[in-house]
Parts: sequence; C-alpha cells; structure tokens
Amino acid sequence: MKLRKPKVCLVSSTGGHFTQLTILSKELKDSCEVCIVTEKTKILEKSNNIDYYLYQFNRKKVASLLILIKNILKSFKIVLKEKPKYIISTGAGSTVPLILLGKIYGSKVIYIESFAKRKSPTLTGKLLYKVVDRFYVQWPDMLEIFPKAEYKGAIY
Repeated sequence: MKLRKPKVCLVSSTGGHFTQLTILSKELKDSCEVCIVTEKTKILEKSNNIDYYLYQFNRKKVASLLILIKNILKSFKIVLKEKPKYIISTGAGSTVPLILLGKIYGSKVIYIESFAKRKSPTLTGKLLYKVVDRFYVQWPDMLEIFPKAEYKGAIY
C-alpha cells in the first residue's frame, strides 16, 4: 500500500518572498504534494508551476479593502478545494487571509519571517505570531522581538 504524501500549500507575495518560497518548494517536492499560491504579476503568470494566484495587495492604497475581500474569497476557495495539511508562508500581506482560513479549517501553519528584516518585524509577522503553529526567524536578533520563534538559519 502506497502512503499518500501530505498536502502542503506554499503561499507568499512576490519578490524575495516568492524566491524563498521557490527554494522551499524544491526541498519539499519529493516528500509532499505541493500547491503554490502567490500574487499574480505579468512575469509570474507565465510560470506553469504556480497553482493559484492572489491579487497584489498594497495596504497603502484605497482599493486595498476591495482587493482584501477578493483575496479572502479566493483563499476560501483554495483552502476548501486543496484541504492542505500544512500551510507554509514567507509573507507578506496578501497571504494573511489564506493563512487564517487554513488555520480555521485545521491546517498546521508555519510562518517564516522575512529575510530582509534583521532588526524589526514585518506587519504580517506581528499579525500572525500568536496564531501560527510554528514561527521561524532568519536572523538570531529577531528572537528578541519574537521570543517564542525558532531560528534555524536563513533559507538562502
């Protein structure tokens, strides 16, 4: 009898967040069934290894509330369809609805704070710190800000 691989949903915004997510996906692909979710950009929409796209989110723009609502609806559909055992995220803002909905529906959530943050937290990290099952930082100094986090080094 063949054992079924656990389903892992990897979710991030674009840029460095997505670069780190790609590194993680390569490490997990042999041992897990991986689903990749990120924001839609002209470059990324040409990729054939992304399963779902979220709308790009900029919390400083007026239209961000509408985009947040759209991302909540998309995230709801993704979580219900994929039913991931684990959700792993490298941030940022657009990922929060999927992470919270996944948590509500029983997924174990792992959040990895941004590599770019050596001395101060991200807003996403502050929002999710007490909600997620495991919280990792990529710099030892960040343990002063997130004392219950784990430091295992950087993804890069």
